[in-house]
Amino acid sequence: MTSERAWVRPGYGPGGPGWHHGLMNIMLFHSTYGLRPAVREAADRLRAAGHEVWTPDLFEGRTFDTVEEGMEFKEAIGKEELLKRAVLAAAPYSDRGLVYAGFSLGASVAQTLALGDDKARGLLLLHGTSDIAPNAHVDELPVQLHVAEPDPFETDDWLSAWYLQMGRAGADVEVYRYAGAGHLYTDPGLPDYDAEAAEATWRVALGFLDTLD
Repeated sequence: MTSERAWVRPGYGPGGPGWHHGLMNIMLFHSTYGLRPAVREAADRLRAAGHEVWTPDLFEGRTFDTVEEGMEFKEAIGKEELLKRAVLAAAPYSDRGLVYAGFSLGASVAQTLALGDDKARGLLLLHGTSDIAPNAHVDELPVQLHVAEPDPFETDDWLSAWYLQMGRAGADVEVYRYAGAGHLYTDPGLPDYDAEAAEATWRVALGFLDTLD
């Protein structure tokens, strides 16, 4: 049985300060597998809830069947080039105040962009996080992370340190963990898939988006 467990910093949530139902502009980044059908399906789910969603293809059409192949391709591109592609994809829409979101690798990209964008309205992380620059600072940026428990790519020690660092940077963070799920448990086309955890994640994530203003 999959269960969810949250670490929640107080200050927002349904019925709390700033709560409303509104349209968000969401930049959704794919994982190291590339722009798979599951990413497009996730975007459609968000659009059905009334949001505007873009799904940049940072791999320029390449998709992969294994995480190892995807990682090899990512390393060949290089971190700097990958972030450049992400910034260029987001730039035309950043004045609208974006919610940055992503899956695994895409979550790390989303986090980097959100922490550098003073107009960002939120950060939705699915299956991944990233390093935090020592001088990073945001003004109570709402952040929600969904991650398996355990997750070989997001260890308990790492997540504890990440959570504290995000708080020190000024982010308002929620972390939801899903016992027994695989790393990329929201993708129906992967062995990691866990239907119960995926539906719980989307239920909570859509609620999170409703809190943003």
